[in-house]
Amino acid sequence: MKTFSIAIHGGAGTLVKGMMTPELEAQYKSALQLALDSGYKVLEAGKTAVEAVEVAVKLLEDSHLFNAGKGSVFTATETHEMDASIMDGKTLNAGGVSLITGIKNPVSLARDVMEKSEHVFLAGDGAMQFAKELNYKLEDASYFYDEFRHNQWLEIKDTDSFQLDHAKKKDSKFGTVGAVACDKDGNIAAATSTGGMTNKKWGRVGDSPMIGAGNYANNKTCAISCTGSGEFFIRGVVAYDVACLMEHKGMSVKDASSEVIHKRILEIGGDGGLIAVDTKGNIAMPFNTEGMYRGQKSSDGIDDVSIYG
Repeated sequence: MKTFSIAIHGGAGTLVKGMMTPELEAQYKSALQLALDSGYKVLEAGKTAVEAVEVAVKLLEDSHLFNAGKGSVFTATETHEMDASIMDGKTLNAGGVSLITGIKNPVSLARDVMEKSEHVFLAGDGAMQFAKELNYKLEDASYFYDEFRHNQWLEIKDTDSFQLDHAKKKDSKFGTVGAVACDKDGNIAAATSTGGMTNKKWGRVGDSPMIGAGNYANNKTCAISCTGSGEFFIRGVVAYDVACLMEHKGMSVKDASSEVIHKRILEIGGDGGLIAVDTKGNIAMPFNTEGMYRGQKSSDGIDDVSIYG
């Protein structure tokens, strides 16, 4: 039987070790393990990689610890604008949503865009109209309220500053969530979800919902979910860049991922990390920040959750 595997991330850049209490570290690891195990069970049951990544990402969205879904950061107007995407490596079908509010699990709406519309990417009012037609329940703003996130915003509100969750200039560093998986049939998929950046203005969109930038899957090469400085990941078309190096240079998933994160993205001033899996179930999880909330599990016996380098 083919190796099947899953990898997840909860953002690159982490709480500085001095600020990370043992209790908080245990909470993070527990949330990551739950998402990892749940996604793995889907694969174990013989279901698809697409189903596995959606299940894993939904659980990360449901945790207030990560900047996605429930834990999303505040915009300049004290609201939440969430982005997500999903891609099926077997068919190259993909779905993305951006600037949505009140949706508990943006990744599920992205999957509905992929499977229930003729489109790939819906944003803002239109995406919300689509959700309404599918009878999505809209959560009250209080569902997304997190005191820590609110304090993050209060520190920089009414200024022109914005804050990437993992940026070096502050100690409270979190980020985007994502999952990649390879199922028993050797098909792969990727999903990514985020609340964006604190105090963002003008409907800013990062790399997470963009196919090819923050999320990509192709059975010819690999499935990838990125986390980091979105503007640079968009400019570097990072997710597709990894797949390109594999397809056109014959690199392994590990070497291609490493080349992009440790060389190519740094050359243009970006930082962050990614998780990737190929159709043989091999996983790569490079990052160039102090840490990346991450986990991997495979039918070969790998089962590991980590935070720091």
